[in-house]
Amino acid sequence: MLDRAKIRCPMPTIRPYQPRDLDALYAISLATGNSGGDAAPLYDDPRLIGHVYSGPYALLAPELVHVVEDGDGVAGYVLGTYDTRAWAERLEREWWPHLRERHADPLDVPADRRTPDQRRAAMIHRPEMPPAEVVARFPAHIHINLLPRLHRRGLGTALLDKWLAAAHDNGVPRVHIGANRGNENAVRFWASRGFREIELPGAPEGRTVWMGLDVTTGAGG
Repeated sequence: MLDRAKIRCPMPTIRPYQPRDLDALYAISLATGNSGGDAAPLYDDPRLIGHVYSGPYALLAPELVHVVEDGDGVAGYVLGTYDTRAWAERLEREWWPHLRERHADPLDVPADRRTPDQRRAAMIHRPEMPPAEVVARFPAHIHINLLPRLHRRGLGTALLDKWLAAAHDNGVPRVHIGANRGNENAVRFWASRGFREIELPGAPEGRTVWMGLDVTTGAGG
């Protein structure tokens, strides 16, 4: 008798993003949005987190997005931009305006009392930028997310290598990431791939740890 599981669930494959993958990217953003864990119980609007972290890349720069797919569907992605400043300017023109019409700015709610939905809405109205020194030294940035079923199989490294190879071919000198300090697995992953914390003299330690990598040499920040 044929093993249908083996037929249905081939080895994970990394491929370029396709428009049909958009909902999967949103779902992965939500499923990994709580310091790497599932953020679905936290949100009333399940697409809000994707509006910030995956949707704009997929729709405005799909050529810089790759996904990993197995027999159960798309379960991970890598995406980013080669020029963080130019990307922020493009989002101001082409992405945030329509979302600002749909999501109210929670200015009347103190920051420490906002719900997760309100925190994301605030980011839509006032997008967060990495520290200027980070962007000046490491102009590109990247995001990688994998569902748990793909963990510890080398797929995060494979996605990273594919994105960095394309960045190198396009003359990108250095890239940064921003990881939640509370997500120890993510910080450990980036460190194991050569990323190093970017020193910001005089800056207080925040929720985000900024890490950088020289694309040409593989040396950390």
